[in-house]
Amino acid sequence: MDFSLFYFGDDGQDPASHGRYELVLQGARFADRNDFSAVWTPERHFHPFGGLYPNPAVTGAAVAAVTDRVAIRAGSVVAPLHHPLRIAEEWAVVDNLSGGRVGLAFASGWHAVDFALRPENYADRRTVMLDTVRQVRGLWRGEEVSVRDGGGTEQRVRAYPQPVQRELPVWVTSAGGVETFRAAGTLGAGVLTHLLGQDPDELAGKIAAYREAYAARPDADGGTGHVALMVHTFLGSDDDAVREQVRGPLRNYLRSSLGLLLGSQTAGARRVDPAKLRAKDVDFLVDRAFDRYYDDGGLLGTVPKATRIVERLAGLGVDEVACLIDFGLPAKTVLDGLGNLNELRKAAA
Repeated sequence: MDFSLFYFGDDGQDPASHGRYELVLQGARFADRNDFSAVWTPERHFHPFGGLYPNPAVTGAAVAAVTDRVAIRAGSVVAPLHHPLRIAEEWAVVDNLSGGRVGLAFASGWHAVDFALRPENYADRRTVMLDTVRQVRGLWRGEEVSVRDGGGTEQRVRAYPQPVQRELPVWVTSAGGVETFRAAGTLGAGVLTHLLGQDPDELAGKIAAYREAYAARPDADGGTGHVALMVHTFLGSDDDAVREQVRGPLRNYLRSSLGLLLGSQTAGARRVDPAKLRAKDVDFLVDRAFDRYYDDGGLLGTVPKATRIVERLAGLGVDEVACLIDFGLPAKTVLDGLGNLNELRKAAA
């Protein structure tokens, strides 16, 4: 089982403080020294939770500058918000800065307000994402694309600089839809997913569908693909103490993701608008989700407990645990806990 660090939302610091990116940089240095496989940074827009990460190419370049071996990945590029040429250009720079350590997960996006950047792509965002994956891969290999310039003339262009890696490692981000798993397999890409709104046993079936589609490609090479699972992570020496440390931040995180939680719980039924729920109903849902995530859906608690969770995830077909560490705990607390996470990594190996 591979282990990586995943950043997503909140460094636990006052917005006016200096050093807002020290958690990213120090965590990346730790991952680099301790045989973690990768560091993932996301693309988030227009919200204070996640607002540190509007462009993973920028944070990826910063990670490249302070590391030597760990892979540098976007988790994820929201493909419909960008021109494929721009994605290829930016990440080729990071590939050069890092000596060929880049990998990209592509997402379709789901927050309508994010599409203020490209409103014309919202309705067909899933199709646009898959088309963008194909185009960026081609550009990465040095292929030309047709574009119309400012004067209305058709031109053929390539993206520069030339990247170090001939082939771009690619994942497709899925919030749980099995068709996205299958699409990733058909593309020969990996899958990046999470347990928000997914039951672990259901995840096993989706991974099986992904492996089947991956193997059925006309150009299949005998591989089985790669499944990375994002899980909330914080480990300590006492389970009860950790539960109390993470309760507030994790409940706030789950509250901010209530749309995903409700989407899963009402599959096949009329979708529930979180804004229309009573406060006590929201609290009930968040409390129930917290108990489930703490007990069974994250690497939360002690190393022995987390070891059992990792064994279960491996049995489901997960290849890599992407440890989401910045869900609201203070940065120093998170960094101090990385030693326990490294003990878990060693135990799982």
